[in-house]
Order: sequence, then C-alpha cells, then structure tokens
Amino acid sequence: MIEVKLIGHDGFYGISDVLRLFFGNVKEDRGEHRVFSESEEDLRIVSEVSDGAVTYVEGERDLWEKTLRERFPEVIEPKREIKRQLYFLLSKKTGKDFPWGSLTGIRPTVVAKEVGTAEKLISDYMVRPDKARLCIMTKDNEEKVLGLSDEDAMNVYIGVPFCPSRCAYCSFVSEEISHHLGRLGEYASALTDEISYVGRRIKKMSSLYVGGGTPTVFSDEDFEKVMRAIKDNMPVNGKTEITVEAGRPDTITDRKLKAMKEIGVQRICINPQTLCDETLKRFNRKHTVAEFYSVFEKARKMGFEIINTDLIAGLDKEPEELLKSVEGLLELGPENITIHTLYKKRRAALSRQEVLDGDDGLDAVLGKAYEMLECKGYKPYYMYRQKDTSHGLENVGFALEGAECIYNVAMMTDRRNVIALGAGSVSKRIFEGGRFERFSSPKDVLIYIRDHEEVAKRKVDFFGNGVEDEVSEM
Repeated sequence: MIEVKLIGHDGFYGISDVLRLFFGNVKEDRGEHRVFSESEEDLRIVSEVSDGAVTYVEGERDLWEKTLRERFPEVIEPKREIKRQLYFLLSKKTGKDFPWGSLTGIRPTVVAKEVGTAEKLISDYMVRPDKARLCIMTKDNEEKVLGLSDEDAMNVYIGVPFCPSRCAYCSFVSEEISHHLGRLGEYASALTDEISYVGRRIKKMSSLYVGGGTPTVFSDEDFEKVMRAIKDNMPVNGKTEITVEAGRPDTITDRKLKAMKEIGVQRICINPQTLCDETLKRFNRKHTVAEFYSVFEKARKMGFEIINTDLIAGLDKEPEELLKSVEGLLELGPENITIHTLYKKRRAALSRQEVLDGDDGLDAVLGKAYEMLECKGYKPYYMYRQKDTSHGLENVGFALEGAECIYNVAMMTDRRNVIALGAGSVSKRIFEGGRFERFSSPKDVLIYIRDHEEVAKRKVDFFGNGVEDEVSEM
C-alpha cells in the first residue's frame, strides 16, 4: 500500500491528485487523515505543515527535509508546496515523471501568468521544458484574446445536453435522444423561454456560444426556433462573436446551416475527432469521414468565416493515426483546430485502464502534431487539463491569427462573466479582486423543463446589476 498521512493540514484534494498520477485510483480516509492507494509496493509518507511544509518517508524526516530545502529554496503557497514536495519525493522513489510535473490543476496558464517564464515553471514545478514553453506561449496569446472582451460585458452560453448517440469515451450528455425522443421539443420550448427572459435583460454582450452535447441534434424546426429566439431577444450585433458547436456531422443539415447564417453566426464547430472510419465506428460515432468532409465543404460554400475542428489524441490504436488526421485537417484549412487528449470520464463506457494504459508513443506524437500546427501558422491560445488523462497530457485550442474564440478564453480564465442557459449549465459571476461565484442550473433535463422559469428568474437575480431589473415577463 502507498499511504500519505496528512499532519497539520487538510490538503486532501492536492495530495490525491499527485498520488493518482503515480498509482492510479486513490482513496481518502478523512477520519484517519490519510490518502492511500492499493499497490504491491509499500511506502509510508508523511505530509506535514507546521512552521513550514515538509514531506518525508516515515523514519527519514531529516534526510528529506534537507533534500527538499536544497531543491526548493524558495517556499511557495502551502497548497502548491505540499503537492510539489510529494511529486518530487514520488518521482525520486519511482523513477517516473510526468509532462506537467506537480501542476495538477485544470488551468496551467494561471500559474504561468504568476511566474512569467518557462524557466520558473521548470524549476519551481518540474514542468517539462516543451510543456513549459507551450504554456507560456498559450498564456501570452490568451491575454491578447482576453483583451478583446470588455470586462463589463456578458459572455453567454446556451447548452443543449443531448446527442444522437453516446460516444464510448463520453459521459457528458445527461440524456440520449435515442431514449428520449419526445423530450427534445419540450426542451427547445423551455430553452427559448429562458433565452427570451434572460436575453432581454442583458445590457451588453461580448460573445455567445451554443454548445452541448450536440445543439444540431434538434429537428430543423426546433433548431430554427432556438436560433430565432437568440436573434429576437439577445443583444447581438455585428461585433458580437457567435459560435455554434454543430459538432456531429450527421446532425448538420442545410436548413440548420441557413438558420445559423441568418442570425449572424460567424463560427461553427464541425468535429470529426479522427479521420479514421474504423476508429469512428469503434467509438460509436454515427458518422463517416466522408460525411465530415461533405459538411465542411457545405459550410465553406455558405460563407462561414471560421470553422473549428476537434481531434482526440489517444482514440486510435496507433498514436501515429493522430498525425494522419492532423494532415487531413491542414489540407482543409480550418481556422481553429483543437486537440483534446483522451481521458477517463466517470460514466464513459471506456475503462480507466483502456484510457491510461495506452501506447507510450502518444506523448511524442502529440508533440509532433503541435509542431505541424505551428509550422502552418496555428498558435495555441487556450488550454485546460483534466483528471485521468492519458499520460497526464492536456487539451489545447489552436487558431490562425485573428481567428481565436473569445468565449473559450472568457470561460477558461475565470476573469469574465458567463451567464449560462439550459440544463446543466453553470453561470459564473466575477467580482473585484478576482473572486467569483457560480450558479448551476438543474442537470436533470426533466427538472429543468419543469422549473426553467424559476431558474431563469434566480439567474437574473444572481447577476444583480449585470442585467436589467425588469423588462417583461415570460
């Protein structure tokens, strides 16, 4: 068993994150103030905070305290200090290291902004040099994009948590249309009610993002209904960035593309995830590579200014398949290309072992994919990480100059207000000094449909003077 005993602090979350990197599943015993992982190895560690922090193997306190003091002469914030000490100790004991070192948080650019240089990420947090460079570059581009969004403007998210089928790697959607065909019309009606109520109260809007799930899962009629509600009630104008995550090529029709164009959508996402038909079929994606190419061409002919395409690194049996997909996208020339790394979602059909015990070549192949994108003028501008990601890797959005998505940066940085509509959506209100609060809508679609009017009113109250007090009722 691998066990970490916590003394003088309650940093269970950070300790668990680091232990999970090295040993997989972990358990917390808060009563006994310990975190542990079942393993054939036997290692007893103490993470102690009193006047300072020290992490050591039981019986070896003096040795590890001296070693840590020499390695990290500058003490950092306690929560990060206990994580980096534990990471350093486990790395020495196991001979393993990970691309992001002791940074286990979902937003590494936050730390990059604080320390300022790749060298500090490497020395202070043991981040690998290529990742440190990527992080600083992303942070710099992120700051430029954030400057395009007014601090006092709202960024709006409209969520549609339905998909035509559940991909084997996904647990995101709360309802599958295949099991709830009769609910999509009701959901569209509830959503348009909320759009009407909240939208007419928004004073100023910087960006709008319609996401999911798969928003284009609606029938043509219901999709047009939602688009009209946006046009009639939201304060959109020629300067408002509007994005629709069309996502699945098999759900995109000519009428839906036309409906998007009519309300001024400039950006759409058409996501193949891979350009390998065998892999698409294996992961229950109900479309082909040919369908992706066909829809992409239609969108281009209809004049959409910016198209984003997503790929997932780690889907394919052979990591090099990712490079073939990147090559295929580069031939098409989408303005945005986002590469996600496969990770174990809680309710996904994939097992944790299938995700995390993949080919060790994925890390190197991902680096090659980034190089291919940079050579073609794509720059990283937003980044996030998730737990249980293959090889401890990351998700990065790349864009050609001037084609970055303002909403993505506003949402990721926790420095802009986001008012989110629809079931399972999470709004975020930013206060002076960087503090923020969240408001969560009901995840259950049926509860949202039933309570959407009350939810909309509470959401308006949550934002206070960020929206108008009274306009007209639903």
